[in-house]
Amino acid sequence: MRLTAARSRRAMGWVYAAPTALIVGVLFLAPLVLVVWMSLHRWPLLGSAAFNAPANYLKIAGNPLFLDAVLFTLKYTVITTVLLSLVALGLALLVQERRPGITFFRTAFFLPGAVGFAAAALLFYGLLNNDFGPIDPLLRAVGLIDEPVKWIGTPDMALFSTIALVVWRFAGFNMLILLTGLQAIPVEVYEAARSDGAGRWQIFTRITLPLLRPTLALMLILSVTGSLLAFDQFFVFTNGGPDNSTVSMVMVIYREAFFRFDLGGAAALSVVLLVALVGLNALMMRRLR
Repeated sequence: MRLTAARSRRAMGWVYAAPTALIVGVLFLAPLVLVVWMSLHRWPLLGSAAFNAPANYLKIAGNPLFLDAVLFTLKYTVITTVLLSLVALGLALLVQERRPGITFFRTAFFLPGAVGFAAAALLFYGLLNNDFGPIDPLLRAVGLIDEPVKWIGTPDMALFSTIALVVWRFAGFNMLILLTGLQAIPVEVYEAARSDGAGRWQIFTRITLPLLRPTLALMLILSVTGSLLAFDQFFVFTNGGPDNSTVSMVMVIYREAFFRFDLGGAAALSVVLLVALVGLNALMMRRLR
């Protein structure tokens, strides 16, 4: 009877897990296998595929646009992750304690996260446009500028305008993640520290940050992964310009596939990016654990 009951529970477990396993297999494992298979072939958009391994991988080193995109994406990832983490942590600490009206501020800070990324990019494009955007006239009216600012007209301004867009869009979402971690810290720990004479800075550095490390690790992994896979903000907001100065790695893959019609080369770039991303996330998890 015990053996039969154990088998019944095991079978019921497989039944419960089957839908999730099917979804993962169809939407993740099957496309992953197909991308790896494509990366080993000369795979034009039209026509038959031909095995050419490892040609698609060898020619990556000779792709100057991809190498420049790697350096740019790493630079963008570092700056975005640092700024986003600092802003999100500041907002989370600001709305951590319950007080009158705090729900309003939590909602207001989170609202940009409800805006679609493409819509947010179009919104910033409209605000910062030199021809019809309201930002330049407003800054000129208060005397901060004398002539229109080229918000996306130079490489540096295009980068930092995009970073401002990303911070505005995701700071509230990351704030919510950190706020969850802050509220999981027992109040008794803070009370004990205050009774021992600890100041605010000591409480923050000796209690809050160490106990918040798992939540910070989650936020950092999401931020780094999203930055390395950046596409929408550059495709919609800057279109990779000016002079290909804001072309991300994913934009190079997109152009390889749908401008040069080399799906095999694009698949090889995708595999390299995936391996690098998995390795980086594993390293981050090990360091932050």
